[in-house]
Amino acid sequence: MLAVVGAPSIDALFTDTPESARLAGPVDLPLHQGELEVERALGRLAAKNRPSGAGPFFCGAGAYRHHVPASVDHIIQRSEFLTSYTPYQPEIAQGTLQVLFEFQTQVAALTGLPVANASLYDGSTACAEAVMMAARVTKRGKAVLSGGLHPHYAEACWTLAHSEGLKTQRLAAAVDAEAAVSEAIDADTACVVVQTPNVFGTVTDVTRIAEAAHAAGALMVVVTTEAVSFGLLKPPGEMGADIAVAEGQSIGNALSFGGPYVGLFACREQFVRQAPGRLCGETVDAEGKRGFVLTLSTREQHIRREKATSNICTNSGLCALAFTVHMTLLGETGLRQLARINHAKARHLKDALAAVPGVGVLTPRFFNELAIRLPKPAAAVVEALAAQDIIAGVPFSRLDPKAGLDDVLLVCATETTAAADIAAFAAALTEELAR
Repeated sequence: MLAVVGAPSIDALFTDTPESARLAGPVDLPLHQGELEVERALGRLAAKNRPSGAGPFFCGAGAYRHHVPASVDHIIQRSEFLTSYTPYQPEIAQGTLQVLFEFQTQVAALTGLPVANASLYDGSTACAEAVMMAARVTKRGKAVLSGGLHPHYAEACWTLAHSEGLKTQRLAAAVDAEAAVSEAIDADTACVVVQTPNVFGTVTDVTRIAEAAHAAGALMVVVTTEAVSFGLLKPPGEMGADIAVAEGQSIGNALSFGGPYVGLFACREQFVRQAPGRLCGETVDAEGKRGFVLTLSTREQHIRREKATSNICTNSGLCALAFTVHMTLLGETGLRQLARINHAKARHLKDALAAVPGVGVLTPRFFNELAIRLPKPAAAVVEALAAQDIIAGVPFSRLDPKAGLDDVLLVCATETTAAADIAAFAAALTEELAR
């Protein structure tokens, strides 16, 4: 290969790399091995992971364990779905376009808004895109982020907004955070970003915040990290949201150790040309038959870079398909039933933990997730219970180390949470706090 490219040695290939940036020796990784040896080594590493279904599991905080029917995985692995992806020649890929059209229809119905796009990477990047979109619509330079917004979502917003010269005003973390949002709105506010249920699990009717935002000429962005809550709670559109974003992982997509996930994005029709990504539409062909088209594509791969609304480069097609298949199987009745089961499980969890000496329940109104206060650091308690094969939840300090809420633990129950799991959690927590 060196002879073909005309280089005298391997080192000569790196002449353009400064000496200070070169490694003096091999990286700190095992040397090459045979395929069987590599499989064994990676298998040993994988065995150190604990699947969420291996025992009592109470983690939420933006990623939720739900039951995904086997039929979902079967359908999305069919070759006609699995091999279809980005529609660069859209009208040829009618199946792909129809899936995205059905996905958009479901998202619009769930969020209570008239227009939805063909998905984004995940909930956090969808949230950041909403902030950028609001700035384009209002021609203003600041976003007010509620203290109930998931810290990772806030950081994603800051990263993207900062690179574009926009300001994000992140309010102090609070379990019931929305009262402070309206007070922070001023003449430079492009949007307010609120989450319900918020990162502490608190459910809020944000209608009044939307009214305050609109009175000041700002847009209202509503974030939802738990998509199953749409089956029980008032949709964002009915509360005055101009843009609704959500994480769609809960429906059709397993936890998968952190991804890939699928971002949901919907908005009011008058703002559609400022929405990021793609939008598929329904039409008829020359013979009058139903067909699908890529109605809008505002990404830079399709239009001039300076006219693009974002550089979002995917529609998370396979995850969006899984979402659509699962939603189709559930239907409205099934989703509402699933949501009621989740809420009932969470009420059982709340009652069990409230009875543990030293535990205080912080979340006043919840769906399937709530925050509790412990008499000792939550991270230490989680580690202690993990040694007993109980994953007790997410310490808030892991999401926001600077918030000063080291004693707050986020816990979640879904339809996969058994009564025996809750009993084991409460018993182990009682024993740990008594030490």
